[in-house]
Amino acid sequence: PRSASVSSHPPHAQTTKTCLPSIASVATTHKPSITLDLSLSTNASKLQDSLTKDCILSEERIHIKHAQILADIRHILNKVGGDPSEGLVLVDAIQRLGIDYCFREEIEAFLKRQFLDVTNTAILKQHDLSTVSLCFRLLRQEGYHVSADVFGNFKDKEGNFDAKLGEETKGLMELYEASQLSIEGEDILEEAANFSSQLLTLRMEHLDHHQARIIKKTLEHPYRKSLARSNIKNFTRDFDDINGYKSTLQELASMEFNVVQTVHQQELLQVSRWWKDLGLAKELKLARDQPLKWHMWPMAALTDPSLSEQRVILTKPISLIYLIDDIFDVYGTLDELILFTEAVNMWDTTATVELPDSMKICLKALYDITNEIGCKVYAKHGYNPAEYLQKTWASLCNAFLVEARWFASGHIPKAEEYLNNGIVSSGVPVVLVHMFFLLGDGATKESANLVSENPGVITSIATLLRLWDDLGSAEDEEQDGHDGSYVKCYVEEQEGSSIESARQHIIEMISETWKRLNKECLSPNPFSATFTRASLNLARMIPMMYSYDENHRLPDLEEHIKSRNFYGASI
Repeated sequence: PRSASVSSHPPHAQTTKTCLPSIASVATTHKPSITLDLSLSTNASKLQDSLTKDCILSEERIHIKHAQILADIRHILNKVGGDPSEGLVLVDAIQRLGIDYCFREEIEAFLKRQFLDVTNTAILKQHDLSTVSLCFRLLRQEGYHVSADVFGNFKDKEGNFDAKLGEETKGLMELYEASQLSIEGEDILEEAANFSSQLLTLRMEHLDHHQARIIKKTLEHPYRKSLARSNIKNFTRDFDDINGYKSTLQELASMEFNVVQTVHQQELLQVSRWWKDLGLAKELKLARDQPLKWHMWPMAALTDPSLSEQRVILTKPISLIYLIDDIFDVYGTLDELILFTEAVNMWDTTATVELPDSMKICLKALYDITNEIGCKVYAKHGYNPAEYLQKTWASLCNAFLVEARWFASGHIPKAEEYLNNGIVSSGVPVVLVHMFFLLGDGATKESANLVSENPGVITSIATLLRLWDDLGSAEDEEQDGHDGSYVKCYVEEQEGSSIESARQHIIEMISETWKRLNKECLSPNPFSATFTRASLNLARMIPMMYSYDENHRLPDLEEHIKSRNFYGASI
């Protein structure tokens, strides 16, 4: 089985393929790492009870207060004038608190004004390193292709970053954050990352524990590559007041947290009910039974509370990725897997006659759920994407079958061959194609064809998942030795290389992949801002799924699940 974290298959279960990691492989090989009841069987009643608690203030008072805070912040964003510093800091705080969906139009308008000003280099020279770095980062995050040459003003005559900047802790932190938005070929941002990280690391030795911890968090979890909602408490605890707005923003964030948590709890009840009614857990007893964990992917990707229906629906194909992964890992012989894959390619229910009942049941669920999603998209957006959904499922099963043949024959592929196939078998293309259509982005044949051909944004995120999973597998000493991995392929291919050198190579590849993903997200971008943001959030979720501790557990993921779904707001 694959490198995993939540549940393990019984020791007698036999695998038939090279168990390469996928979006489903966050949980297969070890003893359970997440101590929550992921089946929700015992939590459902608690969730239902929590939906009716804590109604001390009247709804009217809450709505009035909420509306007033929204109006105040919108007014501030709209009135910011010549000095952008106040607005930049406010936008950054709003985004870090995970409430930017409340001010989407105001933020877009404000950043558009800043982009027009950035073309005037004279204006930029008036600002310090912190302001320029923050402005650069926020604009790049919005998709504006701001030139990295703006940092040339902070270099000395020899072309190096000015040593005097070493005293500007805040500026160095912002410079490091900005460097995470680099694209391929931007040497100045490579220099910025090295310069800022080295000086910040040195400064940690001379600062108090509180300040050192802030720097450490910045270096380990830069905003670009982290889920904002997983760092909210750190932000509110560690950062100074935002021009007097901190308490107001915190109050709004707490209100929104309670609303979002209630929505998420209702979603979990829907997902749990759907999964129970589907009955696949009873029919496929060796397969995973983890609807809560499956729902964490769409929860991370689609942060706007209004996208509740899309989150619930997206959990369904994600669950099928896990189940089909288990079919290939546990249930099927190679001959059966060939027939299974042919049935998916033909999308024909009559082609399942020779398959065992477990595979027939899984295929029926696949057909039914795909048709259901196609009909829902048609009802809401006026077109049925079933053709494209079927195509991405066929690609996934074909990639799984390639891995099965590798394992059956004992073949170790070249690292590049492994990665190219692994991008498809990661499951990421299936998830993002479904998400694309659920968001209503496939109205034209051109856009539908584009997303179905695995464009750069999809292949980049799939590459990140594959490589992060392999890093997690390399760290995990409980692996059973059946896993294929980029590490194994690389060591086999590169004479004299070690596991450690292979892991370092993967870390460098992850960095380069982020540069490609950053470029894909810049304008002009063929995809909607909503889809782009959701795709980035999926990429940000990946490290949380694979960062094992010394006990082979995923503490960050465990805490994130609890805090988003079961803890009260303490922002």
